[in-house]
Amino acid sequence: MKSLSPPPLPVVRSLVRLGQAISLARRRRHLTQDDLGRRIGASAHTVRRMETGHPGTTIIQIARALQVFGELDKLNQLLDTPEDTIGLTLMNEKLPQRVRKSRKSTESGAF
Repeated sequence: MKSLSPPPLPVVRSLVRLGQAISLARRRRHLTQDDLGRRIGASAHTVRRMETGHPGTTIIQIARALQVFGELDKLNQLLDTPEDTIGLTLMNEKLPQRVRKSRKSTESGAF
């Protein structure tokens, strides 16, 4: 099996920040790690790993935790395409300068 390279530092920092936010949300709701684990269908050990920002945490576990906290809509907003300025810029760069009707459509049309 091919081993993966370690994640880049910005990715590690983001995972740690997400884990800290999950931990804070859990504690604010007075849930133990075991309680959250039961509600998301995972063990307390998995919750601990998620809260420390472990890169092996699956997206389904994070999504279920967000659902428990009533914050699942935040996941839907992560890559909100109307707000994707880079993607929109790249797409706009490929727009044609002019749009012309094809000759076929004017020749076969009934004028």
